[in-house]
Order: sequence, then C-alpha cells, then structure tokens
Amino acid sequence: MRRVRSVGAPIGVLITLGTLAGLLVILLTAVNPAGTAVGFVLSSAAMAVVVLAYLWLDRWEPEPPRLLLFAFLWGTSVAVLMSAVLQIVLEVWFSAGAPATDEATPSALTLVLAAPVTEEAAKGLFLLLMMTGARRNEMNSLTDCLVYAGLVGAGFAWLEDILYIADGESLADSLATAALRLVMAPFAHSLFTTLFALGVWFALHRRSTIAKIGCIVAGYVGAVLLHAMWNGSALLGPQGYFAVYVLWMMPVFGATVALALHNRRREQRIVAAKLPGMVAAGVVTANEASWLGTIATRKKAIAEATRFGGKPAGESVKRFAQQVVELAFVRDRIDRGFGDHRVAALLVDETYAVYAARAASPALRQMAGYHAGLQLPGSQPPRR
Repeated sequence: MRRVRSVGAPIGVLITLGTLAGLLVILLTAVNPAGTAVGFVLSSAAMAVVVLAYLWLDRWEPEPPRLLLFAFLWGTSVAVLMSAVLQIVLEVWFSAGAPATDEATPSALTLVLAAPVTEEAAKGLFLLLMMTGARRNEMNSLTDCLVYAGLVGAGFAWLEDILYIADGESLADSLATAALRLVMAPFAHSLFTTLFALGVWFALHRRSTIAKIGCIVAGYVGAVLLHAMWNGSALLGPQGYFAVYVLWMMPVFGATVALALHNRRREQRIVAAKLPGMVAAGVVTANEASWLGTIATRKKAIAEATRFGGKPAGESVKRFAQQVVELAFVRDRIDRGFGDHRVAALLVDETYAVYAARAASPALRQMAGYHAGLQLPGSQPPRR
C-alpha cells in the first residue's frame, strides 16, 4: 500500500478524468442512443480482454493500481479530447490549403497524417509524464513501459470504438465496424503506443539529454508511422487492407508479444542474479531465495502459505515477494551505473520495505524451512 499512496495518482484526478470520460459517453448517447449502447457493450467486452492481458503481463512486478487506472482514464479522456481538438485544427488547415473542388483530400490527410500524429502524441504524453518525479521509480523495466502504454491505448480505443460503432447507419453497419475494430484489431492502439514506450525505455537508459530526446522522438515517429500505415490501408480497398493486416500488422503484433514475454523472463533472471547478494546481506534467507527467482516457484510458495494459513497468509507472502522484486530492480539500476543520491535513498527505502513486508507476514516465519519444490511437513492440501 505504500506505493499506492506515495506514487499513485490523486483520487481527485482519477475522479475528474472518469467524469470527463463519462460525459463524453453521455454526449454520444444523446446523439445516437441505440448505436452508442451497442458500441458501449461491445467495446467494453473487447477492451476488458485487452486490459486483462496487460494485467497478466504485469503480474511479476505489479504496478500501483491507481497508476494503472490513471493510464486507462488518460486514454479515455485527455488523449481523446486533445487529439480531437488538434485534428479539427489540422483539418481546417488542410482544407484551407486544398483546392476548393477537392473535398476528399483533407479527410484523407486527416486519416493518414493528422490522426496518427495527434493521437500518438496525446497517448505518448502520459509516458512522458511517467518519466517525471517519483513516478520515474515505477518505470523499472520494459514490461512496466509496455503495460502503461497498453492501458493508455486500451482506454483510447475503448472510447474511439464506441464512437465508430455508434456512427453506423444501421445495426448491420455497426456490427461490421465492431468486427473490423474489435475482433481483428483490439490491440491496435496499444500496439502503436508500444513503439513510443520502447523509445521511452531506451531514453531511461541514456545519460545524454540529446540521446534521451532522440530515443523518445524515434519511438514517437515509429508509433506514428505504424499508425499511419494501418489507417492508410483502409484507403487501399479490402485487398490492400487485409494485405497490410496479414503481412505487416500481425507480424509486428507477434514480435511485440514475443518481446514482452522475453523481457519478463529477463526480469526474472535479473532478480535471480540479485538474490545471492540479498542473502549475503541478510535481507532474505537462502530458502526464500530458492523460490523468489521465478513466477513458477513463487506461485508454489504462495500456494504453500495459503494451504496452512489461508488466503491472508498467501497474500502476505505475495506482497513480500513483490517487494523483493522492487528491491532487486533498484539494485540492478545501481549496478548498471545509473545510481545517484536519489537512487541510493530509494535503495534504503526498498530494503526497509522488504523488512516491513516480512514483519507483516507471520506466514514467512512458518515457512522458514520451505525450499522450492518441497512442501512443508504436515501441510494439508486445500479443501475442495
């Protein structure tokens, strides 16, 4: 709970953004009640799958719940409004520069150029915000960047999909739009913003300000180009659209999934590499180190605590394990040469947080003899 209070978004901000998103939905409902209702139900169901996928990815080192909610609400409110206003401005500018008889050009430019430029900037602004202040300490890994980018994208897609589905002239049109957007590409906006997240992650590992800016700009340009290719494929007809989808979007999505899974395994290796030092320092015991290094062994230890102590015991062991991961990431940051007085102070805070998590978990004392792969003598399987 310490991180939720110290780093999580203020309740007032979350309420404001949630209210803003609600007002946008109410506005759409007033214009087209039936279409908005269909869009709300279908988009909510699809985005629930997307959000759950990112929460699953985030289970090794879970982020503060308020920050995760902040990311989603940013996408549904700030990013949508900011990009909409900027697109209106650019649409007027494009129209002013286009021949009077050519009414399609501004719309095409907005779809292929203005929308990607403005939407990726509005979504990416959240990641830039996460690089400031105490929030920077939550960006411990590439997985963290991917999760925040994914939830911002999911929030944006949720409201945008409602808008497009509600805009159908008939129920059949709305369902066709839903199939294209929610079945074929529910992760599209999250995927675009992932490239911005990669730029942010590389920027966090650069010392030069120019290098940091270069990484962020490169990530933003990549997000815009991927978004523009996807939007532009709609102008190529059905064959062009499906060709871009199969030959480009699906491979990029597959590569992103592979990268996310590979990075989570890498994070487990980082934690495992830091455990011997923690054992030597007396922060964790040798037996605890045997099950703290992977998701699989950690789950078994939590299940063991749950067997003899119930759900509260399992939850306390889980919190302890997550706090050890936080400490390992800070230690890794220092070992890679990115430590300063603030990181050193954070290392002390995280170390004491491990002690506090241990003190709050009597189950750990009962598990003193537990070693990965071994069940405590006398423990009983859970009742069915």
